[in-house]
Amino acid sequence: MILTRRSARPGRAAAVVVASVTACVLAAMLSAQGPPPAATPQQGQAPAPSGQAGAFRSGIELVSLDVTVTDGAGRYVTDLNQADFSVFEDGVKQDIAFFTRTSLPLSLSLLVDSSTSMDEKMDTVRKAAGGFVARLRPEDRTQIVAFDSKVNVLVPFTSLHADLDRAIASLSARSSTALFNAVYIALKELKKSKAEKPDDLRREAIILLTDGQDTSSLLSFEEVLEQTKRSETAIYAIGLRAEDSDIGKGYSDAEFVLRQLTNQSGGRVFFPKAVAELAGIYDQIWQELSSQYLVAYSSRNPVRNGLWRRVSVRTDRPDTVSRTRLGYYAPSR
Repeated sequence: MILTRRSARPGRAAAVVVASVTACVLAAMLSAQGPPPAATPQQGQAPAPSGQAGAFRSGIELVSLDVTVTDGAGRYVTDLNQADFSVFEDGVKQDIAFFTRTSLPLSLSLLVDSSTSMDEKMDTVRKAAGGFVARLRPEDRTQIVAFDSKVNVLVPFTSLHADLDRAIASLSARSSTALFNAVYIALKELKKSKAEKPDDLRREAIILLTDGQDTSSLLSFEEVLEQTKRSETAIYAIGLRAEDSDIGKGYSDAEFVLRQLTNQSGGRVFFPKAVAELAGIYDQIWQELSSQYLVAYSSRNPVRNGLWRRVSVRTDRPDTVSRTRLGYYAPSR
């Protein structure tokens, strides 16, 4: 899929989506997944009796949240239990139905800006992206997407490191920047991948690397933001700038776009001062994806009106900060 044309300037919409999944899928996947070697067994949770399987299959709708918790020094907190969390929807406390510290498999889309302005940075970009791929586990699935004036899926979702490495090695810089097109297509690709394997519960993320504003997309920022709100994907963005550049209005627009997409999807944005910081940033993203909790609840609000519902998560441990998606659209029927 290729989209080309100059986009409208970004607006200032603000919203985000939280995944709704059926309890049957969530329960099946959590029972099938064992904790990673570093994980601590959950406390205060008895396994569900086998007689509850029929209730799971009844199709109860859950809102699932990938939650990142950090302490005052920005370190990831990974030893919390279900009792430490409180979830609120539109200010009303919810009952947590599922909780796990298990590190779920990942579906990742690595988006790399390959426009002309990236030419001198491309060697470092290839090395940093290759280092990230080397950390992926056999159960993780990743695609590589390069974007200039066109969007090119260099390799579809795969667990084969050799294929991913070849795609990264082929990255080269040319033409203009269709950033909105790239994010939109990546979201669609992740949605398609999930539809093909609906029982395969995974954390979904886009890791976006770019050095400037959109200059040639068919889609507008508002359209991409809306797609983000209706997705289940966290966006992590790395905004590169020329090390000796002045930050003008163009970069202000680009920074606004990256902050909006990441904040509303529950991800994170980085603005390194030098391209040499890339490897460390990819490492931070990997650490975060490996340190998240999965918290799920069935909304106390039965109204199916399709309206936005705001969600927040708190922990009882002092001096910690929780981050997740900011809300979701209620079912409409």
